[in-house]
Parts: sequence; C-alpha cells; structure tokens
Amino acid sequence: MARKITDLDQLTGSADILLCDVWGVIHNGVNPFPLSVEALKAARQRGQTVILITNSPRPADGVIRQFDVIGVDPDCWDDIVTSGDVTRQLVKDAPRSLYFLGPERDLALVEGLDVELVEPDSAAAVLCTGLFDDEIETAEDYRSLLTGLSARGLPLICANPDRLVERGDRLVPCAGALADLYVQLGGETRIAGKPHAPIYREAMARAGAIRGDADKARALAIGDGVQTDIRGALDNGIDAVFIARGIHANQYLDGRVTNEARLQAFLDAEGVAPAYWMEWLA
Repeated sequence: MARKITDLDQLTGSADILLCDVWGVIHNGVNPFPLSVEALKAARQRGQTVILITNSPRPADGVIRQFDVIGVDPDCWDDIVTSGDVTRQLVKDAPRSLYFLGPERDLALVEGLDVELVEPDSAAAVLCTGLFDDEIETAEDYRSLLTGLSARGLPLICANPDRLVERGDRLVPCAGALADLYVQLGGETRIAGKPHAPIYREAMARAGAIRGDADKARALAIGDGVQTDIRGALDNGIDAVFIARGIHANQYLDGRVTNEARLQAFLDAEGVAPAYWMEWLA
C-alpha cells in the first residue's frame, strides 16, 4: 500500500530531485496553492532540486508567463520541462504540412520550426494541443473531424497527453482526450509528454546539469494524475508521490474526507503503486 505522509520534508532523506507536476498540484489554472509553493521553496532551501514537469503544450517560457499572471513564486522551482518542449522534436521529425488542432494561444509551440500550417484536407500530419474551446466542447464534438483524418492515415502529434485538467473549480478536457479518441478510431498518435519517456529523460538531464549528477534512485515524482504523473514516473523507474486532492478526488472522497480504503482500491484498479500519497502537497 502507498504510505500516507503529511509533509514533504518527511522525504528529505529519500530524494535529491523532485519532479513536480504543475496543474492540480501547484495551481488550478486560476489560483496558486500557497502550501504547495512553500513546500517546494523549503525543499530547495534544504538542497533538493525541483524540476517542474508539466504536460502543458506551451514551451516553458509560456508556463512562466502564466505563473507571473496568477502569482506562482519563481523561487519554488529550479527548472521547468514541458510537454511542449519535448514535442517540438516530434514536430521536427513530422511531415512539414501540419493541421494545427488547438487554441491560438498554443501557436508558440511551432515558433521557429520549419512547418506550414494548413487546412485538414492539405495536411500530412496533425498537431494537437487541445480543443478549440475547452469551456464548452468535449472530445465527442471532434469525432467527425478525427474520423476523416484517421481514415487518411495522418499521424496525430499530441502535445498535451492530459485527458482532464483543473481550471478553478471545474475539470476541462485536454488534448489527451482527443488522442484517446483518435486511437479508438484507428489513428496513430505520437506523444513525448507524460507518461512517455522523452519528458523524463529531459527532466533528469536538466537536474543533472544543475546538480552535476542525477540518479533516478534519488528522485521522486509528485503528481495528481494516475495515468500521466504516476504511471509515467513508475514506468521510467522513478518513485512517486500521489496527490489525492486532484483530478481524481471524487473517486474516493467521503464528503470532505479521503476514504483510504477506497483510495487504495482506486490505485489498484488503475494499476499503479506509488510509494507515497498526500492529501495536498504541503
């Protein structure tokens, strides 16, 4: 069973490197979580290296700009690796003519790359960063479009493997939900973000550049998504801390209290075994 902890400093002796998720752990897209920010600041003061590892489809500078807007203290991290950062290599390796499926705010993903953004009928591949309007749409609204694209054999590059993310007090769909549907329709997806290996290789390389070495046995991943944060860490040989009060909370909350038996049953059903769990990062 996952061991419950209440404070991140309980694990000071277990890890030199913390790979921490962002959405659902540090902020909810609208407001930062002060206890989480302070916990990471304290970890850095103790000598641990904090690499934020996020499935945001934007390069890291876009995440930093969002931090500035919502008020996330820059002292809580040493470096940031995004799914957008590692997806750029997939874009470089893809056909030049791309259909861009996502909101305009994510176009920074292709800045400086030799690509041509075209209409679906002219595309040789699809680059998906999300839904056009995730406030009102769901993946099912894209079934007809994706059916046509998959029937033509176009690979879909998914820049944000998350299925859902918190925005304030709501959950909104992400590009991962479209990628799941694309696979159901027989399409091919290409993904570099969590839970896939490229983003973990890059995060550990960044940690190594800061520390001089990076041992997976001395790293811990922190996240609230079982199929991205937790499965990704475990599949890449890194122990994990599951944050319970994230996107899956409704699976095991009894009112305002986490039912530990239901939480463990949920983790078992999802096929993941994090070493630790916390209510919130604190």
